[in-house]
Amino acid sequence: MARLFTPEGASGRAITEFGCEAAMQIGKALALLMQNRAGRPAKIVIGRDTRISGEILTAAFAAGCCSAGADAHILGVVPTPAVSYLAEKYSADAGVMITASHNTYEFNGVRIFDGSGYSLPEELLGEIERLVTKNPEEMRCPGGESIGRVVYEKNAEWDYVRALMKQIDGDLAKMRIAIDCANGSASATAEKFFRGIGAGVVMINSSPDGKNINDSCGTVDTSALAKCIIDNRCQAGLAFDGDGSRIVMLDEKGNVIDGNRLTAILAYSMKADQKLNANTCVVSQTTNLGFFRWAKENGIVVSAEPGVGIRFIVERMLLGGYNLGSSSSGHIIFLDAIKTSDGQLAGGKILEILARSRRKLSELAEVYEPYPQISLNVRLRPEYAGRWQDHPSISEIISFCSQKLEGDGRVFVRESTASPVLRIIAEGRDRDTVWQYAQAIAKTVRDCAGYPGDN
Repeated sequence: MARLFTPEGASGRAITEFGCEAAMQIGKALALLMQNRAGRPAKIVIGRDTRISGEILTAAFAAGCCSAGADAHILGVVPTPAVSYLAEKYSADAGVMITASHNTYEFNGVRIFDGSGYSLPEELLGEIERLVTKNPEEMRCPGGESIGRVVYEKNAEWDYVRALMKQIDGDLAKMRIAIDCANGSASATAEKFFRGIGAGVVMINSSPDGKNINDSCGTVDTSALAKCIIDNRCQAGLAFDGDGSRIVMLDEKGNVIDGNRLTAILAYSMKADQKLNANTCVVSQTTNLGFFRWAKENGIVVSAEPGVGIRFIVERMLLGGYNLGSSSSGHIIFLDAIKTSDGQLAGGKILEILARSRRKLSELAEVYEPYPQISLNVRLRPEYAGRWQDHPSISEIISFCSQKLEGDGRVFVRESTASPVLRIIAEGRDRDTVWQYAQAIAKTVRDCAGYPGDN
């Protein structure tokens, strides 16, 4: 990896790129930094998702923490937002999630939160990276009786679930929903939460085996969830990604409702209830252009964050005192409740609105009309990770398509922070046009910096 940390954490192919040594060294550096700041032994909570490498990487991270004198509190399998919440609830100095989010089991990584539940500041991530990659000799461990202990938090799942339940006021007793846990972290908590708020639940892809996380399920592939909704006559379906931070919902007909539409439903309802701070929501730069037009027509201010990642959306929310933020991929943040995106909380809030409205979810989803948008992913060859934009043919085709769409649409191209993949988004008034431009960019990237045989 070119750098150890991106704004969202560190990740790579499990064991070969992001392995036990890296996890232990990061754990050691984190513990030493937290102890230097606090002036006492640190307390660090560690959660993980269900991928097969999670247990050994958790053990390695805990070993690093304890060798540096910190106590490692093991949460087990929980969603990423649970780590954010529990770090604060358990009065920890930091929270760590071993996960590679929506990626398949071959990948793993780490996200780090501070003791308040927010993403660890970039300057501290930079200091950890310096210690691990450049100056490991500075990480002197005390040894003897000063080493830390490993503590297992047996109530972590329920402490998080109860916190979510307190955020939902509606009566869901007459609602039947289908839930796809992506064989990931939500498998441990989703059924408890949604049954706890009264809904009848049909579960799919909630039997993780270490290798089936995000495997043609969850937010990656909603086809099985759509069939489940129809077969069981559900009012809605909820699909999560591997670490439970992201959500996609399906209506009663099995149609997908993306993060933009979910945010519009939430913003409209919160504004009507006078619960949307400053009548403003913070969104990512990939949010559909149609959303901005709809928001203006409905007196909702949209603050678009140019930085890529949940960290930057949260920072913009804190700066303006806003309480709703989201990305088009389904990361939705309720800053009054959890300090990062939470798919289950977002799903519960949408179901609360649905129950109160006594309408169908397909009707709620008509809140605005998005511009046609085409999203494509292209795998990058390793030597082009972080360098694809330097290839003249790629920069030329992106510039050409952007100029052609100017005024009626746009092109957005960025590299994933979690895997060597280029994400291409084209949107505009005419679907055929944006499809052609997205395909042209994808083909150029595959030919120049990817794998020509990929589709």
